[in-house]
Amino acid sequence: MTILSALRDLASEQDCYLCGSTTPRPVCAQCVIALPTLPAGLCPGCALPGAAGLTCGRCLSNPPHYDATIAAFAYADPLDQALQAFKYHHALGLSRFLAALLDGAIDTADAATTAASRAAGRPRPVDLIVPMPLSRDRLAERGFNQALELARPIATRRRIRLDAGVATRTRNTPPQAALPWKERARNIKGVFACNAALDGLHLAVVDDVMTTGATLDELARVLKAAGAVRVTNWVVARTLPHASI
Repeated sequence: MTILSALRDLASEQDCYLCGSTTPRPVCAQCVIALPTLPAGLCPGCALPGAAGLTCGRCLSNPPHYDATIAAFAYADPLDQALQAFKYHHALGLSRFLAALLDGAIDTADAATTAASRAAGRPRPVDLIVPMPLSRDRLAERGFNQALELARPIATRRRIRLDAGVATRTRNTPPQAALPWKERARNIKGVFACNAALDGLHLAVVDDVMTTGATLDELARVLKAAGAVRVTNWVVARTLPHASI
């Protein structure tokens, strides 16, 4: 799937969510071309810039509980506008567009993995898709779980089971975006629970944005404690070190 395949859904003419120009699709072609790409050579674990795509020093010295991260784009203008409109302003018309961007990145990563690992052996396919859970209070406030809306079309296209009830968020916490980076791991510690048996499964966790990775790391820890053997993050956008959120 290419980037432009994210624009497949035809509809009546509307305003582009990003620039306001008239378009038959949620985001016009010009804005799609302007989406912020990630640099080459990302760390396969955390999806931050590394040395020729090798595991970065941070992941080597302090390995996260997740095993890999696939990110579609960088969290920067104009994609950040689209994600904020979707997440905070109920622009649900963007959900399939954003999901298609992520789905395309997964296709690209799968193709690269297949080419590079014919001799070494490819990691087992994803068995189950898990959207990042919201707390009950946050779900009631927002009215929907953005990660679930992203995960649904991906699960349908890939014919992978989706289960939004595998993990739960047991308490509400201050939004990660409102906290300094160093406080985010402490803020999220112990907020997830998993009562499902995940023995031997490869799980893909879907979320909209990965910043420090603290939330995804804590969820991966809980999923592995329940028996998962591999956890891969699928995120629409990755915040780069020079950015803030």
